[in-house]
Amino acid sequence: MERTALCKRCNTMYSETKPEPKCKCFVPTGRQSGDNQERHHRFSQIVRKFAQRFQQCSSGNESTNVYSMNVKPSGTGSAETHPRKRALLCGVTYNKKKYMLKGTVNDVKSMREFLISQYGYPEECIRVLTEDEKEDIFSPTKKNIQESLKWLVEGSESGDSLVFYFSGHGLRQPDFNNDERDGFDETICPVDFMQEGMILDNEINSTIVWPLKKGVTLHAIVDACHSGTILDLEYIYNPELNDWEDNSAPSKARKSTSGGIAICVSACDDDKMAADTTAFTGKAMAGAMTYLMIEMVNKNAGITYGHLLKRMREMVEQFNDKSCLGKFLPKVFYHRKIQNALLSSSEPFDVYEKKFLL
Repeated sequence: MERTALCKRCNTMYSETKPEPKCKCFVPTGRQSGDNQERHHRFSQIVRKFAQRFQQCSSGNESTNVYSMNVKPSGTGSAETHPRKRALLCGVTYNKKKYMLKGTVNDVKSMREFLISQYGYPEECIRVLTEDEKEDIFSPTKKNIQESLKWLVEGSESGDSLVFYFSGHGLRQPDFNNDERDGFDETICPVDFMQEGMILDNEINSTIVWPLKKGVTLHAIVDACHSGTILDLEYIYNPELNDWEDNSAPSKARKSTSGGIAICVSACDDDKMAADTTAFTGKAMAGAMTYLMIEMVNKNAGITYGHLLKRMREMVEQFNDKSCLGKFLPKVFYHRKIQNALLSSSEPFDVYEKKFLL
């Protein structure tokens, strides 16, 4: 006659007379003595509880913000010391809008990894603003970008390296203050720019360029349309002449630092459009300038600013050559060619001597 028993752990009836009694928490490993079977029951129950906890943790608990790129400092004290490295990375997608962009978050992820792996930026010293972040304070709104720009330069001291990165839409509007040589102010567009307005180059300059003390270096990398002089810096590099051109304000308005240096690499001239494309990655959308800059630096350790711009221009020319791409060009670039990056600075320097260091 078959004897049955009730498992006290999973409340399942199982046969004691069969060679391998089974229940929900029994792990078959051949014939078992009573003690061995009890041990397997206990071990299996622990495994089941662990699996349940793991499933709960990975089933989309919004409060844990698993995918956040913002890392809080460990411990009770500040993780920052001097000299320090600090970065603000903004990627604006404009979700569900007609002017939505698809590659900006990819750009931010690439730039964040680039700063950490290539230049040793601490994770907790990199602030990321994207629409993928769960906390409202990390949404790329006008207010959050403005406050984060102040955070970027706050308390900076000699030896500090700061980075401002923006991937999103850029626009321009007429200049009524006579402080722009081309008659236009350049802007970046926060996620709520249709309601709250754009952030002008004048404001960016006064917020993160003016406060730079002697020995502090700021790099701005802006992958947006009309971004050429988005920091309103006093010098623009002309690669054709291998010389710096004057970009000071006709009105004599201040554009200078307080002794530090600000350098900006932007995606295109003030009157040009930037490209968001899959041409370089194959699948994922990405800003052309961001991809090329990271790719060139990763492949050429110790590259100078001049050689970086030169090699980026060579890559752009290759991809803009219709004889190479044929019918593929209009489809990928939406009938626009990739534009060459532009370099501007608060002071002139030898671009073929100075190494590109963030």
